[in-house]
Amino acid sequence: MSRLINKVALVTGASSGIGRATAVLFAKEGAKVVLGARRQPELDAAVAEIVAAGGEAVALAGDVRSEDYAQALVALAAERYGRLDIAFNNAGTLGEKGPSTGISEEGWADTLAINLTGSFLGAKHQIAQMLKTGGGSVIFTSTFVGYTTAFPGLAAYAASKSGLIGLTQALAAEFGPQGIRVNAVLPGAVETEMYKEANGTAEAQSFITGLHALKRVAAPEELARSVLYLASDDASFVSGTAHLVDGGLSITRT
Repeated sequence: MSRLINKVALVTGASSGIGRATAVLFAKEGAKVVLGARRQPELDAAVAEIVAAGGEAVALAGDVRSEDYAQALVALAAERYGRLDIAFNNAGTLGEKGPSTGISEEGWADTLAINLTGSFLGAKHQIAQMLKTGGGSVIFTSTFVGYTTAFPGLAAYAASKSGLIGLTQALAAEFGPQGIRVNAVLPGAVETEMYKEANGTAEAQSFITGLHALKRVAAPEELARSVLYLASDDASFVSGTAHLVDGGLSITRT
């Protein structure tokens, strides 16, 4: 049974990886989908895939650091489909890596601008639109890094993604009485461009794989199914959570 019939969903970071897989799955489940990311050709390809499968989708390229872009995505959903029910704020970056004593102020600020402020700006306008039609579901992509596990050289990434958990809780408490659910999904390692960037050698990938209880990394489609749960009425009493989807990484010591 399709779980998102008559729903309108917005997905950022939708040109690849978890975002694209989620946009495609949302459409398969009946949602009309607005896709956002920086790369227009990749967005166009994702829209074409959705439409070829019988779904409805539209895309708009832009930079999540821009509040104008956040507003434009929401306006596109409202103008094209009449409402907004689901928002998956998934766009993110690893940011500047290295010893914390050497991280530049610019690198720190840019990582927070994309991962944390960009998600806040998105939610700000998404929630305002959802309130017009009685509620909705907002989801952020956080991470286990800085929550259950820490790695050297990723201070900006960990801080920005951990901040999303606090934002999740604050928004869930603030807008819960008005029918808005807010949750964060915390993936373990997922076979994406970002994962390959962070773990560029076979040795590094083997190490990361071994950290998981399942002794493998996830496919983007596996994360998409967890996001679908949080977006759907199956999670109607779930709000304010840091939802680990990490293959047992957080409990593994072997």
